Amino acid sequence: MARITPLTKDQVSGKAAEQWDAVQQKIGKVPNLLATLARSPGALGMYLNNGAALDNASISPALREQIALVVAGVNRCGYCASAHTAIGKMVGVDEGELGKNLRGESGDAKVQAALDFSKVIVEKRGFASDADVQAVRDAGYSEGEILEIVATVVANLFTNYMNHVIETEIDFPKVELPEGVGV
Repeated sequence: MARITPLTKDQVSGKAAEQWDAVQQKIGKVPNLLATLARSPGALGMYLNNGAALDNASISPALREQIALVVAGVNRCGYCASAHTAIGKMVGVDEGELGKNLRGESGDAKVQAALDFSKVIVEKRGFASDADVQAVRDAGYSEGEILEIVATVVANLFTNYMNHVIETEIDFPKVELPEGVGV
């Protein structure tokens, strides 16, 4: 049971109602995490603004979902593992690849470098070494793309931590976290 109860459409007003309607229009539903964040227009706005900013990223929506999965795996966030597996399928990532991504693995060397770097960012709390940055650069990522990988990791830390605190009820097809994954 969630520690903080999600709102329903009839319980939101003002800015939260505008945000609710925007989410509903964009994805066809308001997931439990967002219905809970609607209790705070600031918290929901932070989530929505992060997403809108990353829509301008040069790294693909597929890679952003793959990064979200490795972050969810490291942080043992079942809600995000489930949500980003569903979204990853919607943006065209193969289901088998999504399962690998949750474990920090990829069948594509360039994606693997981004996942490795993302995992380093989480595990080292941002204190990546020169070698960590060079490895992702050597894989073919530009300096701007490296910044976008970091931004994607940070955006997903926000949702992972919210879900841990809230204990959000999973409202996507449930994905089990693999054994041995996470901190």
